[in-house]
Amino acid sequence: MPTAAEPSFDPIASATVPVAPNREPAFAHPAQQAEAARRLAAWAERRGRKAPNVLVVLMDDVGWGDFGCYGGGAAVGAPTPNIDRLARQGKLLTSCYSEPSCTPSRASLLTGRLPMRHGLQRPPMYGEPGGLDGERTLAELLSEAGYVTQAVGKWHLGESSASQPQHCGFDDFYGFLSVSDMYTEWRDPYFFPEMVYSEARTAWVENMPFNKCFVHAARGAAPEQVEEVTIPVLSTLDDRWAAYSERFIDSMAGREEPWFLYHCTRGAHFDNYPLEKYLGSSPARHPYKDTIVELDDIVGRLVDRLRDTGQLEDTVIFISSDNGPEMETWPDAAYTPFRCAKGSTWEGGVRVPGIWSWSGTIEPDEVTDGLFSFTDVLPTVLALAGAADRVPGDRFVDGVDQSAFLVAPGALSHRKYVYYWLGQMFSALRVGEYKFMLGSISDGNADVATDGGFSGVSQKYPYGRVYNLYLDPKEQHSYLIRKLAYLEAFQSGLRDHVQTFADYPPKASVGLNV
Repeated sequence: MPTAAEPSFDPIASATVPVAPNREPAFAHPAQQAEAARRLAAWAERRGRKAPNVLVVLMDDVGWGDFGCYGGGAAVGAPTPNIDRLARQGKLLTSCYSEPSCTPSRASLLTGRLPMRHGLQRPPMYGEPGGLDGERTLAELLSEAGYVTQAVGKWHLGESSASQPQHCGFDDFYGFLSVSDMYTEWRDPYFFPEMVYSEARTAWVENMPFNKCFVHAARGAAPEQVEEVTIPVLSTLDDRWAAYSERFIDSMAGREEPWFLYHCTRGAHFDNYPLEKYLGSSPARHPYKDTIVELDDIVGRLVDRLRDTGQLEDTVIFISSDNGPEMETWPDAAYTPFRCAKGSTWEGGVRVPGIWSWSGTIEPDEVTDGLFSFTDVLPTVLALAGAADRVPGDRFVDGVDQSAFLVAPGALSHRKYVYYWLGQMFSALRVGEYKFMLGSISDGNADVATDGGFSGVSQKYPYGRVYNLYLDPKEQHSYLIRKLAYLEAFQSGLRDHVQTFADYPPKASVGLNV
């Protein structure tokens, strides 16, 4: 909705302004930027600090509709009172976009760059080479700005030494380097009897070159193995990782340095083995839903520690998920009201929950459909930290500074386009309520037996497809022929985006052709 200060603004018809030759152009909203600056100055004066703490809680494979504040919660058998309360105290984004799978999303959040630029176009598996080597991360940039940086939980951005968190800007890391199912699927006789009951195959997996333990590592040091991740151990990890983050929050109370805590949960990636006390705790009495209840409790624990240590008003909190639901493991799967699932560029694969809270600074009870990309996290957090000048200038940064969008009441997004990449294929872009698709992955019954995702067939559309996401959120009715007037908005956005790769060539560290 247009604001009183900008009655003529329109997300499709209005023009963006250049930011820098290596930056995504953005909408300028001078009035809301001035109000955001006023609020940030008031916070600094009130709290006697120069920069806020930052807590990012990134969940795994949790769907857009799992939380109560997004229409799920008790309605889908897993109440989320702590997350819902946090949403009411801040700003809830209905159009927050990740990448189609976990590794590309995590790398985009930490680098401000799309997968075709940072090179992690799909998840590395079972010790496969490739990772964040050569990238500049949010943790590294905040560390240079005087922040204490802590990573806890799932990493999955490469196991090579240069790609591990303690070499990518974090002062400390406590978690595992890969992804949940790699530690457990071959150990579970229900899912893998042919593996579990075969000594030869079990030994074959055990000899694969990936670390089967969760680890602890200090900045610049080699990781120390904490414990092998068996199924019983895996069920305790989210609880143990939450306790580690609680201790970190406690340790930072009263210190002058601001901090960045990147807390990545194990849940709710398949297969789910909740902590014993949560088994059967959800109304659904299902492991996935029990895990959602556990994750909600973990958010509550972290927020309580912030409040109890007097740091809540000094901490910007972002809660999200790394992609849409993994429907191919149903019913051990998340919920989304949108089409398709993880592994796709249909809305169900990339539209994720996004909650921003900053007690006393971000206005409570706001819901907005302004566009927000995971790439926006880096420039936004740097701006809030007073370190906007640290955005790298030697590479293309796709993220847009959305600090005023988050802080000013009733603010508009500064992002005009969302770009959807499926591996190395440009799939779609969104502008306003419209999505223009040139290719995707199939999710029809002829190709897949589930709601799709990784198992679909790659498709390209010779004339493109157009969906109105307000009228048709399930993307069932393409009507490009009725909306030809919008072609210029679609084509110019696509052309300008693709042209950036001429000066800043794409990279593939882990990709389809690597």
